[in-house]
Amino acid sequence: MELIEITKEIHEASQRLSKSANALFELGKTKAETERDYRSMLAQEMLKLKADGMQATLIPDVAKGNVSEYLFQRDLAEARFKAGIEAADAIKVQVSALQTILKYQTHV
Repeated sequence: MELIEITKEIHEASQRLSKSANALFELGKTKAETERDYRSMLAQEMLKLKADGMQATLIPDVAKGNVSEYLFQRDLAEARFKAGIEAADAIKVQVSALQTILKYQTHV
C-alpha cells in the first residue's frame, strides 16, 4: 500500500466515523422515543385491564401481550442502536489498523 492511498483511506474512514456519530444520535433518539411510547401504552393498557376487573396477577402479562407491537418496536430500535455502535467500533478498528500501517510505512 502506498502512503497516499493509506492516508486517503484514513480520511474516508474518519468521515464515515463522523457520519456514524450523527446516525447514532438519531438511533439513540428513536430508541428513547420507542421506549417512551411502549411504557406509556403499557401503563394505559394495565389501567384499562384493571378497570375491566381483570385479576391483578394476570394484568402485567396480558398488558404486554396487548401492546406487543410497541414492545417489538422498542426492541428493534435498541437492536439498531447497538448495531450502530458496533459499526462505529468497526470503523475505529479500521482507522487504527490503517494508522499502524501508515506508521510502519513511514519508518521503512
